[in-house]
Amino acid sequence: MDLEGAIPTSPIKKESWKTVLSLAYQSLGVVYGDLSTSPLYVYKSAFAEDIQHSDTNEEIFGVLSFVFWTLTLMPLLKYVFIVLKADDNGEGGTFALYSLLCRHARVCSLPNCQLADEELSEYKKDGMASNNNRSFWGSSLKSTLEKHKILQRLLLVLALIGTCMVIGDGVLTPAISVFSAVSGLELSMSKEQHRYVEVPAACAILIFLFALQHYGTHRVGFLFAPVVITWLLCISAIGVYNIFYWNPKVYQALSPFYMYKFLKKTQKGGWMSLGGILLCITGSEAMFADLGHFSQLSIKIAFTFVVYPSLILAYMGQAAYLSKHHILETNYRIGFYVSVPEKIRWPVLVIAIFAAVVGSQAIITGTFSIIKQCSALGCFPRVKIIHTSSKMHGQIYIPEINWTLMLLCLAVTVGFRDTKRMGNASGLAVITVMLVTTCLMSLVIVLCWHKSVFLAILFIFFFGSIEALYFSASLIKFLEGAWVPIALALIFSAIMYVWHYGTLKKYEFDVQNKVSINWLLALGPTLGIVRVRGIGLIHTELVSGIPAIFSHFVTNLPAFHQVVVFLCIKSVPVPHVSPKERFLVGRVGPKEYRLYRCIARYGYRDVHKDDLEFEKDLICSIAEFIRSERPECSIPILDSENDERMTVIGTSSSNLEGIRMHEDGDVDSSQIVGTSEPRVAKSPEKVRKRVRFIVPESSQINNGVKEELQELMEAREAGMAFILGHSYVRAKKGSSLIKKIVINLGYDFLRRNSRGPTYALSIPHASTLEVGMVYQV
Repeated sequence: MDLEGAIPTSPIKKESWKTVLSLAYQSLGVVYGDLSTSPLYVYKSAFAEDIQHSDTNEEIFGVLSFVFWTLTLMPLLKYVFIVLKADDNGEGGTFALYSLLCRHARVCSLPNCQLADEELSEYKKDGMASNNNRSFWGSSLKSTLEKHKILQRLLLVLALIGTCMVIGDGVLTPAISVFSAVSGLELSMSKEQHRYVEVPAACAILIFLFALQHYGTHRVGFLFAPVVITWLLCISAIGVYNIFYWNPKVYQALSPFYMYKFLKKTQKGGWMSLGGILLCITGSEAMFADLGHFSQLSIKIAFTFVVYPSLILAYMGQAAYLSKHHILETNYRIGFYVSVPEKIRWPVLVIAIFAAVVGSQAIITGTFSIIKQCSALGCFPRVKIIHTSSKMHGQIYIPEINWTLMLLCLAVTVGFRDTKRMGNASGLAVITVMLVTTCLMSLVIVLCWHKSVFLAILFIFFFGSIEALYFSASLIKFLEGAWVPIALALIFSAIMYVWHYGTLKKYEFDVQNKVSINWLLALGPTLGIVRVRGIGLIHTELVSGIPAIFSHFVTNLPAFHQVVVFLCIKSVPVPHVSPKERFLVGRVGPKEYRLYRCIARYGYRDVHKDDLEFEKDLICSIAEFIRSERPECSIPILDSENDERMTVIGTSSSNLEGIRMHEDGDVDSSQIVGTSEPRVAKSPEKVRKRVRFIVPESSQINNGVKEELQELMEAREAGMAFILGHSYVRAKKGSSLIKKIVINLGYDFLRRNSRGPTYALSIPHASTLEVGMVYQV
């Protein structure tokens, strides 16, 4: 589908209308569950205590006018028509914007970035233009960001704050959605009974919701869209009924004049009530964050033609009912359910609970996804990531985060026990994420879209002023619940920044202490020790040079493997890396040393392969590098730091014309190329593997290449040993007290309690050699 306008977007393959409408239907269940349940608590939060209602309809119509224009300007105008176009090769969210800026202004937070990464197809796919197309102000802004480290840190902190508020929303949204849905029980019980039922019922539903997470949403995901569609039809039908039955003239409240009358009459109380009105756009960020699962057009269609009109009708219906019921004070406290006709209240309550669960599920899944992105970009400690579906992209489960969210969610529900304080907390989290998006978008307009700086100023002034108004109204309620997202953001920001700072310092130590190539050349091809059969796989974060851990082996061990591979598994600031561009392979030292460097590159949303398939791809990539190491066959990329020539090699499944590897435990090996299906290792039985490289018939191989491939084949048959570094990071002498606390206490605690490298989790212990090193940073 072709997107209109001159704003650069990533090329999207044409889709049939059937596909687009199917995606739009699915997006209703995944993206809009949270936004659709907001009518449950908006009026209740807006009229909590700040507004003293009178016999006139000015307050009610004023709130409706604010709700209408907020929904129109923020989700519809800002997100649907502008922000959705700032996708990172089809992906959205706070970190997608940050990733986009990193590629256009070289402000990447990853320590081991290379010029070779800029040659990735997805790196260039977003319409990057040359410096000639950039305006004077754009070039000045770019050079300023690249020169000043403090500005780069501020940009990272801004992205982290937005991310932390999304995590905070993952705590608050399930609490307020489920609690508001259950609050309908108040209408059929006495006050004493309701007090003892509401909180336990909400907690039971929340525990059930989080307990189901490890099964994955793909098993019940097909129910999400029908539940949300049923809910939207339900609230829009009730809205239409209330409009025609109670007050057909409620449409007059859509005039912005009623906003002025509302603020003029209510003054400070009206301004403070904006914190409750703000909740009508809870979940809008999901349109951008979940962009990777759908297409821009499908999300736009679903919101514009289904969600938006349904929500407007629902809010108008509530306002129409309340405009004719001024006597009952409970109307304002109960909110949504009082406007529901009595005959259908119980069915609506059941549908509301299901819709609240679906909406909560979407934000929980989104929290898992954003933490995975942070971890991939070195901004969050490594956690266990379980892929719950082999068919659906992005369906993941993180046990530690799931149970942490559940405990925090239950604490909020039991601690607050009312939608007023939950709404204050949720509102601040929502508007902070939007403010961060607005700030990052203004930079994207100038640096990525190469538009006028005045357009960026107009964007941040228009939307930023609206968001600042809501932000101030939410912040003033700090003691009434708004402190929760701030506390959560401070805790998670501290964890993220400490981890990022420690990781950066550790990498800098590695770079400063790497071994000179001259030292290696002085040792000779045997490295001064006995070279035994097998492959020694040394994991390192370095993308160039020889890690210090290798010199420890050579100087302290009498023997080492005949083939040595320096393996670096790194993330790059793009969502996905094509399998054809997965590996960068090169030599370390002369050919006869049999030392290779292999850099495996992954995007921040890529799924890492299982270990057996990864090992196979790794060996095949080295074999293909050996075979194609000729000027006419290779794609050399010069690493200026160490003069290593690196070649782009794809995975064995993506490179159909490359070398294939077949492993077999029998003496007579067949000539069938091995599949990529994972195999179960039978560790008790020592089976000697027979390895064969299947070489394309058209390739011409000289004796030197044959000999080197034979050596690699024999080394693979002998087995692989994995050498992992076990680091102890300490602040060096003379460091400030803050640095000592951050490194010796904070980073060390996080490192000891985080997971090891993903690929190392299932390596047999007998094949692993772990070496301790003290890092004085």
